[in-house]
Amino acid sequence: MPVEYENDVNLVAVAEQRLGAARGHEDFVLFWNEGGLGAALVLGGRLHRGWTGGAGEVGFLPVPGAPLVRQVTKANSGGYQELAGSQAVPRLARELGIAPIPSGPYAEVAAALLERAAAEDTDLSRRLLQTYATRLATGLAALVSVLDPELVVLSGASLTSGGERLRSLVQDELEELAAARPRLVIGDVREHPVLRGALESALAATRDEVFDTSR
Repeated sequence: MPVEYENDVNLVAVAEQRLGAARGHEDFVLFWNEGGLGAALVLGGRLHRGWTGGAGEVGFLPVPGAPLVRQVTKANSGGYQELAGSQAVPRLARELGIAPIPSGPYAEVAAALLERAAAEDTDLSRRLLQTYATRLATGLAALVSVLDPELVVLSGASLTSGGERLRSLVQDELEELAAARPRLVIGDVREHPVLRGALESALAATRDEVFDTSR
């Protein structure tokens, strides 16, 4: 059987375009933050993969407040990933004096901290959300300044767990940092979005083959 492979964040974008928050939109960015930062770019209704397939690897993006990433083919720290990736959230919470910090994989810890902060109304929770929103908007500002998308869909547990409070703060920060002002929304496809995108891609390929009248 023929086999195709695809970037996981691109598959999430397919799911949101077919089933979720990006339905009806031809130009949007799917911004993902879970195990790592990534973006999928949909331009003119089609995924833009870039010349080498690396379009959207925003974790390497140089941003103020984080060291440059050098020799990107080797594991190292720096760039947008260090500033705003999931691993930055527990570190930021400790710096602010937030306790207790949950244990476990950093992506799960980040999601739990942001969900708790969004549910509370304390000075520390507001500072965590505001500081993290500024960090997220710093990299997003560069991305939207180049692409000028109609919509940015926030996906991945480290973004969706912050809910409407985090989304609103990122939107406000982005409007101060970038001339382009896309609308930010939280993704609708929460359960297994990568798998849902893979299934949608497979179904589309199957339909094309079954109903192909050119052969």
